[in-house]
Amino acid sequence: MRLVPRSLAGRLLGIATLTTLAALVFAAFSIGHVLERFVVQGLDQQLDAEVTMLARAVRGDGTLDHARVVDLPVFDTPGAGWGWRVESARGRWTGGDPTEGDVPIAGPDRALLPGSGERSGVHPGEGVARSGERVHVRQSTIDTTAGPAVVTVSGPRHLALAPLRDALVPLLGSLALLGVALVVATVLQLRFGLRPLRTLRASLADVRAGRAGRLPADQPDELAPLAAELNALIDQNEAGLEHARRHVANLAHGLKTPLAALSLKLAESGRDPDGSLGAMVADIDSRIRHHLGRARAAAPGGARRVRTALRLTIDDLVAVLRRVHADKPVTLSIDVASTLVVVADAQDLSEMLGNLLDNAWRHTATAITINATRVGASVEVRIEDDGPGIAEQALADALSRGRRLDERGDGHGFGLPIAEELAELNGGRLALSTARSGGLCATLTLPAVPTELAG
Repeated sequence: MRLVPRSLAGRLLGIATLTTLAALVFAAFSIGHVLERFVVQGLDQQLDAEVTMLARAVRGDGTLDHARVVDLPVFDTPGAGWGWRVESARGRWTGGDPTEGDVPIAGPDRALLPGSGERSGVHPGEGVARSGERVHVRQSTIDTTAGPAVVTVSGPRHLALAPLRDALVPLLGSLALLGVALVVATVLQLRFGLRPLRTLRASLADVRAGRAGRLPADQPDELAPLAAELNALIDQNEAGLEHARRHVANLAHGLKTPLAALSLKLAESGRDPDGSLGAMVADIDSRIRHHLGRARAAAPGGARRVRTALRLTIDDLVAVLRRVHADKPVTLSIDVASTLVVVADAQDLSEMLGNLLDNAWRHTATAITINATRVGASVEVRIEDDGPGIAEQALADALSRGRRLDERGDGHGFGLPIAEELAELNGGRLALSTARSGGLCATLTLPAVPTELAG
């Protein structure tokens, strides 16, 4: 199971959520602790007043001067958790609802009034009163001639906890709302912060589709190095393509000279009686000129790619093939909009569709269907025939050069592979499948001219 999200937005949102939760939990504990100290401070002030009064009532010999003992109003209520006790070697005196047994005491936190005889400050603690009430305790030790006298004063713990609970409920609600607001702010920050990445992706798609030559240089500081590297890669690819085109041009020029000499030889009397050899040489020369022209053209994906009307090309090819296959009447169904325009070399498109249509014409029984549709940024051209078709396991072999699956009639097995190669050179692809009629269905996919540029 993958715990880390694959997307950058998911990772950043996860980290922000975890850190926000940690910060809110820390804030809740910290603020709660501060509130507790603030609330307990009011209770401590009441208890310290009683401790001060009792400390002054302790005589130097360790006895308690009852005439100086005056209970504060809350300390005279039995069973309410308010109480006091004074213990020394001379006796034990209590009032109200005193604590029983030992009381866990912390270190001193503040001093009593000067001259009280107090030795070690006031110590806070917690205990249980005689009534069973949990109490908050303040305790002080007084030096006497009979030894130390311990003054312990207690008040009900719930008086401090109840206001604390009342304060924590809105506090936690406010922190929860703050957490939601922070998460929403994080989502908005990610949406706007990652927008340059989406813009960069769209710019790269424009380069790939031929609508732009390079990525814009105006990028955020974090993306500027990436855009520079991508532009360098685009330049390197263009340089490599230019180098390859020069090699193709050199090869074409190298072949044209011996072909010209061969044409001259064939033109001599008696060397080519029926002119068939001269026609083959002329065909080879035409192909070389074609590829030489392509070598001089812009690189695929560049801004100068050629736009070719699809329906016009199909109509021209159908007119030619009707004459070539005049002995084989075929019913044609053409559903291609006149507005469909593909990004492909006109001669390449003619050669691709010509090979596919010629193959369908030679193998069909009675009918050929041609339709084209716009699919996203591409155009799909489907050519179906009702011939014997090709077995599923042999469809891949049909695109292998020189591999003829049907040994009847003429042909050399180059038509479909050439169409596939030209489709890939123009940024498309060719796929073969079984038609609904049982014959062969050839699907040629080529880049479409963007809608805003189609005019």
